[in-house]
Amino acid sequence: QVQLVESGGGLVQTGGSLRVSCAASGRTFRNYAAGWFRQAPGKEHEFVAAIGWSGDSTDYADSVKDRFTISRDNAKNTVYLQMNSLKPEDTAVYYCAAKYGLRRVSSGIPFDYWGQGTQVTVSS
Repeated sequence: QVQLVESGGGLVQTGGSLRVSCAASGRTFRNYAAGWFRQAPGKEHEFVAAIGWSGDSTDYADSVKDRFTISRDNAKNTVYLQMNSLKPEDTAVYYCAAKYGLRRVSSGIPFDYWGQGTQVTVSS
């Protein structure tokens, strides 16, 4: 079992930046791929980004490519999502997810473990 706790959400103006974090505990997180998803009110759960356990494979949704960066610090059991040039349509609850053993990642991975989410609100 892996427990995931997101933090760092908040309110930011359009064009601003925010970094959300996902702290993992329970197992050796360095063996897990990780991902970020989001869900806005009235909309479906949406893939945002993913990173393999070694950090050398990443994938992004087209809507965030070139604005968001996923990274990880395995020594701290933490995954980050740096969000730049934020837009009102980025407003959502952001969830962290994990799956054991994947080095290469893509948007279609069925993640097994999920955090509770952190709210990101971008004001216009």
